[in-house]
Amino acid sequence: MKKIVMIAAALLITASTGLSAPVNDLDKGQTAAGIGSNNTFYLEHKLAENFTLGLQNVNWDHRNNMDNVYGQLQLANNFRGILGSNDVNSNAKVYVGMAINGPLAPEWEGYTSLIAGKEFKELQVGANFKITYNADINFTYHTYMPDEGENKSGVGIGATLKF
Repeated sequence: MKKIVMIAAALLITASTGLSAPVNDLDKGQTAAGIGSNNTFYLEHKLAENFTLGLQNVNWDHRNNMDNVYGQLQLANNFRGILGSNDVNSNAKVYVGMAINGPLAPEWEGYTSLIAGKEFKELQVGANFKITYNADINFTYHTYMPDEGENKSGVGIGATLKF
C-alpha cells in the first residue's frame, strides 16, 4: 500500500516551482550537494551511522530568502526524525518533523517528509531517480504553510551529487 501511495504522488509531479531538499540515503562520511528549481541549494553530510547534518537555502522568486539548518536522526532503516531551524528574512523558527523513504521500482526511491514549527508546516512528497551510483534527479511536490501569510506550493525538479 505504501508503494502505491508513493507512486501515485510521484505521478502528480510535472514541472514548476520546488522548495525543499529531497530525502537522501547516505553512507557514514558521505556528502550530498544539490540544486533545485526556484533557486534552491542544499548540502548534507552524514556524520555518524544514524545522524545527518544539512544546510539549505531557498530564494522564492528573488523576494524572500529561507535558510535551514537541520539534523536528521535515523530511527529505523527508512524512518528518520528531523530537528532544524528555519530562518525566513532574519526570523528563525525551530521545527521538528519526520521523513520516510523506500524503493518504488528499480532506480527509483520515494519519500515523504513533514515538518512543523511554531508558525508553519511543510509537507513534501517526491522521488529520486538514480542516474549513476552518485547522481540522482529529484522530482517533488512541496507545500509550505505559514500560520499567517500566503502558502507556497508547487512541483519541482532538482539534481543531487553524492561524494
